[in-house]
Amino acid sequence: MICSRRMIPNSSARRLCSQPSLIFERFSAVSMSSSSSPVQPIVELREYDLSVKDVKNYLKLTTEAADLRLYLMPLRMFSLPETGGKLHVATHAYYYEGGYAERGKRRATMENNLEWKKYVKNARPCMLSQKSNIFVEAPLVGTVEGVCGLKGIAHFPTQGNDCILEIRRYQLKLGYDTVPKFLSLYGGGLTSKLAAPGTDPTTSLVTLLYTEVGSLNEVIEIWRHGDGTGAMERSRHAARNAPEWRSAIAEIADLAVSFTSTIHKPTTFSPLG
Repeated sequence: MICSRRMIPNSSARRLCSQPSLIFERFSAVSMSSSSSPVQPIVELREYDLSVKDVKNYLKLTTEAADLRLYLMPLRMFSLPETGGKLHVATHAYYYEGGYAERGKRRATMENNLEWKKYVKNARPCMLSQKSNIFVEAPLVGTVEGVCGLKGIAHFPTQGNDCILEIRRYQLKLGYDTVPKFLSLYGGGLTSKLAAPGTDPTTSLVTLLYTEVGSLNEVIEIWRHGDGTGAMERSRHAARNAPEWRSAIAEIADLAVSFTSTIHKPTTFSPLG
């Protein structure tokens, strides 16, 4: 789907958000796998903790190798945090429409590429640690108008002159039904948040992810604010006046162990930016 700048849910999204049980059904359908089931796309989020003294060199090397990365891998986002937590963490996301099989093939090709080997040899000394987690996109992604997800990033609106990315992370309590409950509550309140009067026109929800492999029961929102922190503040203020969203967040708080919000700046070569 081509994403619209207007963040008003379509009829399918209204049905999904107004009937939370549908979230459970879609979540269950996504989570179940069999030989006849379609391949589940996955999102890999990689986070590299960089040495402070080597950040500039790492960015120089990585920018120079950006075209090669984009050729070899389905990069969707590359950013570094500005505030809200640990700094100097190269944060990059990849969308594998073909699931784990595509990831395996692409990484094998990448690891055998001589140019890539040279880049890694030069860039790896800049890193203190590396982390990789696998996520899947929530059922509402691609259903709510304007929430196009990482697959459709090429069609994502690029309005705004000072883009930031807001990454909001929820660590939920353990339990098989905790994530479905979160998605049900979130979907039920999202309509009012996106349509709240005063929401900045450059604010868009890019995707909603939950863990497949890694720290279990983690949910991540990625928001794009085209006009920077001013847009973020205006949209946050508008959301406080959305009653359904306020109610949803109040109930979500009972499911969460922790919550963080981090502001990132996308790199010059980041597809999302």
